[in-house]
Amino acid sequence: MALEAFKAGDALTMGVELELQLVDLTDFDLTPAAADMLFLLGKKPFPGDVKPEITESMIEISTDVHTDYGALLGQLGQMRNALVEAGDRLNVGICGGGTHPFQRWSEQRIFDKPRFQELSVLYGYLAKQFTVFGQHVHIGCASADEGLYLLHALNRYLPHFIALSASSPFLQGVDTLFDSARLNSVFAFPLSGRAPFLLRWEDFADDYFAKMESTGVVKSMKDFYWDIRPKPEYGTIELRVCDTPLSVERAAALAAYLQALCRMLREQGEPVSEDDYLVYNYNRFQACRFGLDATLVHPRRHQTLALRDDVLATLAQLAPHAAALGSSGALEVLRRVAGKGNHAGDLRRWQSESGGLRGMVDAAVRTFRGDEP
Repeated sequence: MALEAFKAGDALTMGVELELQLVDLTDFDLTPAAADMLFLLGKKPFPGDVKPEITESMIEISTDVHTDYGALLGQLGQMRNALVEAGDRLNVGICGGGTHPFQRWSEQRIFDKPRFQELSVLYGYLAKQFTVFGQHVHIGCASADEGLYLLHALNRYLPHFIALSASSPFLQGVDTLFDSARLNSVFAFPLSGRAPFLLRWEDFADDYFAKMESTGVVKSMKDFYWDIRPKPEYGTIELRVCDTPLSVERAAALAAYLQALCRMLREQGEPVSEDDYLVYNYNRFQACRFGLDATLVHPRRHQTLALRDDVLATLAQLAPHAAALGSSGALEVLRRVAGKGNHAGDLRRWQSESGGLRGMVDAAVRTFRGDEP
């Protein structure tokens, strides 16, 4: 079956998906409450979309399509409030964070949905280990070829999103020493990493995808776990490297950052090359391991860069684009993150101050609610 046509539409629209943790407020472990949450949320209109994820202790929410940062932030706030209200009725806490710090993967239950059951059979224990939580951001593209161009042009900036969103320092009860341990779980899947370097949709759909489908390995774009992937049914590219932030405010800021970057890249139109990926895995690792304190190698100049300085320089470069898009406030949020530190640092601090991982999760739940931890 041929890959469906790319539904090109308005450029620079954006939408956000957040995978969220469902937490027992007694012991702050994950709790298999997805079915109850979905039932309760379905009893009245929800200000977006909500659906199950692969295990029963997680759900995914999705916004509508937006062009305006303020409207996106407003909807995320409404969705957060609806989730918190439902959680309060069930005595379930909702929080972000790329990993739960002490849940045991072997205790998780696969959600009863055919695709999730198929993935469990295919991937074995990796399916339960995939109880990790990410933010996905979609950006609308005016054409399929533009989508592929932006996908590859963004590779240089992916470490920014990893470091700014990093919120998964703990896993299975220990500090991993990574700011984002979540991406190591994603990287275990055979169809993860980067997309092939193709710049024409005809080559991607009629050659690459057709060949992959003929092998029986893939049936749709959902089978690719790439860091950025095209979504032809939406007419978007989808950024997938972010941990779920602890607050919807930071989630909205990251989406607006991507929107502004895409606006700049569309206007500049600099050529992209396969050689841009020579340092891709190294830079990705650095951002996962050290967060904003990472050291990068520029893919063109082969110059060593401090990631924090590179983020700040990019934010300054994007100022006119953010102003045109009405998202200057989002860049200010991320400027403060670059100076103060990411959520991985907050989680480590809360763990130290509370004397344990349960106190840290409690602080994360209160942060998602909008309370001071």
